[in-house]
Amino acid sequence: MNKLRSPSGEEGSIEALVASFLPYIRSRAARIRSVGIDGDDIVQEGLIGLVRAFDTYDPQGGASFSTYAIACIDNGIASALRRATRRKDQPLNSSVPLSDELPGFARDPQDLAIRRAELEGLAERIRQDLSSLEKRVLGLYLEGYSYSAMAEKLETTEKAVDNALQRARRKLK
Repeated sequence: MNKLRSPSGEEGSIEALVASFLPYIRSRAARIRSVGIDGDDIVQEGLIGLVRAFDTYDPQGGASFSTYAIACIDNGIASALRRATRRKDQPLNSSVPLSDELPGFARDPQDLAIRRAELEGLAERIRQDLSSLEKRVLGLYLEGYSYSAMAEKLETTEKAVDNALQRARRKLK
């Protein structure tokens, strides 16, 4: 078992340190729902914050290690959430690997032709069934725009954008 010396001079194990803060980290991760970051990734970021707290804690700073560690854990999680929701990283965070294990992956020319026909059918339904506003909102949504950015770009309200997107979803089901 790896031994470590805490900033206050006490000897303990890494496992004991992690075990004492893991329930807090897991409870924080359970309350967070965000696109682009998985719950396990949030826990990992919290653990990284804990390690950072251990490495940088100064008892002369006036705060207890526990208080400092919780602040570092929260900051690590908040930084990860900011990184996960940055617009420039959105395609990376929402992408899936191309793999033969994915359901519906075209493995032969016949499957590819079927998928192409399905996509052409969807494109035709979009052209025929959606209003001009619904098409523009759907396009901006697929490009990763937020509701407020879409509303500003289309010179309308966020509620109108939301309504148009909901109508488009219903029509395309």
